[in-house]
Amino acid sequence: QVQLVESGGGLVQAGGSLNLSCAASGISFSRYTMAWFRQAPGKQRELVAAVTTSGSTNYADSVKGRFTISRDNARNTVYLQMNSLKPEDTAVYYCKSEHPYFRDYWGQGTQVTVSS
Repeated sequence: QVQLVESGGGLVQAGGSLNLSCAASGISFSRYTMAWFRQAPGKQRELVAAVTTSGSTNYADSVKGRFTISRDNARNTVYLQMNSLKPEDTAVYYCKSEHPYFRDYWGQGTQVTVSS
């Protein structure tokens, strides 16, 4: 059974930081690209950041320079360090695993709320 379990969300003031974690089980973690998406109320889900199996990363323009994605294959965990948070970062953040030959998996999401 595949599980992606996010944690680390919460309420933070603008300018603050949060570190999200996503622990994976049931997949060969090191063989998957891992990504963070977010969905704000009334908006479509959007890609925030991704890290490939080789460690290459890419970011949405809106978070470049503020967010950092990383992975620890020994712990089957992907992280999203979020600094200089803005109210517009408020959303439910989802972890996703991606593989060219197997299906994608999603976590259940964790709420991030940034107050002004």
